[in-house]
Amino acid sequence: MTTDAPPVESLSFEEALRELEGIVRGLERGEAPLEEAIGAYTRGTALRAHCERKLSEAEQRVQAIVPGAAGPALREMDE
Repeated sequence: MTTDAPPVESLSFEEALRELEGIVRGLERGEAPLEEAIGAYTRGTALRAHCERKLSEAEQRVQAIVPGAAGPALREMDE
């Protein structure tokens, strides 16, 4: 893991998932020094939470699409 990695919040779902998969592969190999592995695990935890938020937001947006007389339309979402 590099220290110049972009902030998790700035990543798209796909970017975060790709990075998370790389971290998991690296941790599974078990070749990193302990401190580096802890840092990677910490970043991985943040990436996982970010992906879960992105998925939840996407699910809410999809659920907000309701069929209307003129085809699918967006309904107001409660926040």
